[in-house]
Amino acid sequence: MDIARPEFKRKRRRRQIIYVVSGTIALGLVTMGLQRLQPAAPVVENAYLGTVERGPFLRKVNGNGTLVPEVIRSITAAYSGRIEELPVKVGAAVKAETIIVKLSNPEMEQATFDAEWTLKAAEAQQTNLTVTLESQKLTQQAAAARALADYNQAKVDAEVNEELAKSGLVPALTLRQSKTNAIERKRLSEIEHERLKISAESATAQLAVQEAQVRQLRAQLALKHQQVEGLKVRAGIDGVLQKLGEQAQLQIGQQVSAGALVARVANPRKLMAEIKIPETQARDLELDQTAEIDTRNGVIPGHVVRIDPSAQNGTRTIDVALDGPLPRGAVPDLTVDGNVLLEKLDDVIYVGRPVHGQADSMVSLFKVVEGGKAAIRIPVKFGRTSVSIIEVVEGLQPGEQVVLSDMSSWDAYPRVRLD
Repeated sequence: MDIARPEFKRKRRRRQIIYVVSGTIALGLVTMGLQRLQPAAPVVENAYLGTVERGPFLRKVNGNGTLVPEVIRSITAAYSGRIEELPVKVGAAVKAETIIVKLSNPEMEQATFDAEWTLKAAEAQQTNLTVTLESQKLTQQAAAARALADYNQAKVDAEVNEELAKSGLVPALTLRQSKTNAIERKRLSEIEHERLKISAESATAQLAVQEAQVRQLRAQLALKHQQVEGLKVRAGIDGVLQKLGEQAQLQIGQQVSAGALVARVANPRKLMAEIKIPETQARDLELDQTAEIDTRNGVIPGHVVRIDPSAQNGTRTIDVALDGPLPRGAVPDLTVDGNVLLEKLDDVIYVGRPVHGQADSMVSLFKVVEGGKAAIRIPVKFGRTSVSIIEVVEGLQPGEQVVLSDMSSWDAYPRVRLD
C-alpha cells in the first residue's frame, strides 16, 4: 500500500517557486543589460580619407568657361537687300576685304542709274555754259578794242587839229569838236573795259555755281555707288568666319533688313578665357591675379584682366588673358577649366576639402581612430578655402586622418567602422 509523504510535496513546491523567482530576476537583469547596450556601429565602405598637413597653403578658386576671341567683329547689313550669293562658308579663313555676303537692291541700283544721268546732264550744261561765256567774253573784248581804237583815233585827230589851229589852218570850232569827240571816245572806251571786267567776274560766278552743282551731283553719285558697293558685305578684319546669320543660317534668296546681323568674324590666334567663378568664392578676386587655364591638352598661364561687377545665376564672370602659347586644338568656344591664385600662405594647417566644407564654418567630421578600423565624430572649425583644400582652425592636428567623403547617411551615429 502507498504511504503518503507530505514533506516531499512541500519541497517540490518550494523548488518551483524558487525557479520562477530566479527566472524572473534573471530575465529582468538581461532586459536591463540589453537596454544599456549601445547600438552596433555601422560599417562604412570605401570611405575617402584625407590626412591633415601643415605647410604652404595656396588659396585658389576655380571655375569652368570657354576660350573666346579677344577681337570679335559682328557684321551687320548696312542696307536691306536680297541675298544673291554666299561666297564663303563658316569656318573659312577670311581677309578684311573678303566678301562674305552679296546682296541686291533694285531700288538702290535704279537710284544710282538716275544719279549718273543727272550728273551727265549737269556736266553737259556746264560745258555749254563755258562755251557761251567764252563767246560773250570775246564779243566784249572786241567791243572794248573798238572803243579803244576809236578813242585813240579821236585823240590823234584832236592833237593834229590843235597843231593846225596854232597856224590858223583849222577853225577854233573844229578844234573844240575834235577835243570833245576825243573825250567822249575815251569815256566810251573806259565803259567798254569796265563791262569787260564785270562780264569776266559774272562768268566766273556762273561757272562757280554750275561747278558746285556738278560737284554736288558727283558726291551724290559717289554715295550711291558706295551704297551699291555696301551690298557686298565684307569681313572687315582678318580672321575666321564663325557665323552666318543671327539665329538660323543665311540662305540664298533670303531678304535681309538694314542693321540685321549677317555674320561674325573672329581672330582665332588671339584668344582669352572667359571663366565663371561661383559667387561664394569670388569675393577675393582682383585684377592681375595669376591664373592657369587647363585646355585638357595643356595648361596655359595667364592673368585676370576683367571681373564682372555683378553676379548672374550664382556666378561672376572673369576674363583671363593668356600669357603663354596656345596648345594644339585650342579654338574659340573650347571648354576649359580655370584656376586663379588668390594668395600664398607659408605655414597653415590644412586638409583636403570635405564634401560640405565651407569657409569660416564649424562642421562635424569623422576622425580615423584604432589604426584605421573606426572613426569617431568630432567638431572641426574651418577657415580659408582653396580649390581642393581647406584651412583647419580648430579640432585637428597634423598627421591625423579624417573622412572627406559624404557621411550625411551616418549623421545619427557618433562612431562608425571603416572597411
